[in-house]
Amino acid sequence: MKIIKAGILDSVQDMGRYGYQHLGVNPGGAMDRFSMRVANMLVGNNLNEAVIEIHFPASVFMFTRPALIAVSGADFSASINGEPVPNLHCIAVSKNSVLQFHHPKKGARAYLSVKGGFAIKKWLNSCSTHLKAKAGGYKGRSLQKDDELPLHNPADISFLLKENEFMVFPWQADIHWNDNDKEEVFLLPGKEWERLSNEAKESFATTSFMITNQSDRMGYRLNHQPLNSISNEEVVSSAVSFGTIQLLPDGRMIILMADHQTTGGYPRIVHVITAHHSKLAQMKAGDKIYFRLTDQQTAENLIIKQQQHLLQLENACKFRLEQIWKS
Repeated sequence: MKIIKAGILDSVQDMGRYGYQHLGVNPGGAMDRFSMRVANMLVGNNLNEAVIEIHFPASVFMFTRPALIAVSGADFSASINGEPVPNLHCIAVSKNSVLQFHHPKKGARAYLSVKGGFAIKKWLNSCSTHLKAKAGGYKGRSLQKDDELPLHNPADISFLLKENEFMVFPWQADIHWNDNDKEEVFLLPGKEWERLSNEAKESFATTSFMITNQSDRMGYRLNHQPLNSISNEEVVSSAVSFGTIQLLPDGRMIILMADHQTTGGYPRIVHVITAHHSKLAQMKAGDKIYFRLTDQQTAENLIIKQQQHLLQLENACKFRLEQIWKS
């Protein structure tokens, strides 16, 4: 697969690298791991297979051999050879087909999977691109024009295409796992939650928080009225994770995202529940976030429900793909 036009920040990502935080190496990985896994399911890959995380303006990709692909996550109006193609479908593409994205409709990050995955050497047991360390992924950086990503064990799909340039399979992945899914992002109180004044705590239920332009894969800075703290005592630098929300000295907050540091010295007032990381990852500068405090049991129930949905979706995709090869 060749990059014939570079995007703003497209990179190779998987579920991340774990077991090295004590050495100062953060897990990284895909921002929206739910969408990443869905993309892999659609083409029959291992769920942790590396994919391309795409931002808009996006790269333009040319397939130098036939391939089975899928796009999930954000809707950037994808097309193949100028013809519109939908998200969340398995698609067979012929040699020299061109995939491009025209304008953003919804979401912030799309994920491109290819059957068999990319033949990329792992760094610390992961293919994820670590931009700060300039390691992992494709040469430790975002994708650039004329980069060529080799495919690992590409599938022979010539019998599917025949004379067609591409073929969209009719089934679509259902990503709606929560019947009561609202725009709210659920939070659990953090270690320093009690540092906030009662007025500041009330703000979480009554105020919207806007993501600023000073946001990236490392963290989202929020624009809002400063939150009052009843204690200015310094915090000993402690472990942080994806979804930790820290209170900065000026009373504003930052949400730590996939490329967060391994430790932090700001108060950890709340944490975004794991089941809502995907929702958070599809937000962008200018979007408003509405928070809602919840409890541990609710958080656990939601992640279990999400995982059950993914398992059902994976089984359904396997069944559909088996029918293809049998036919």
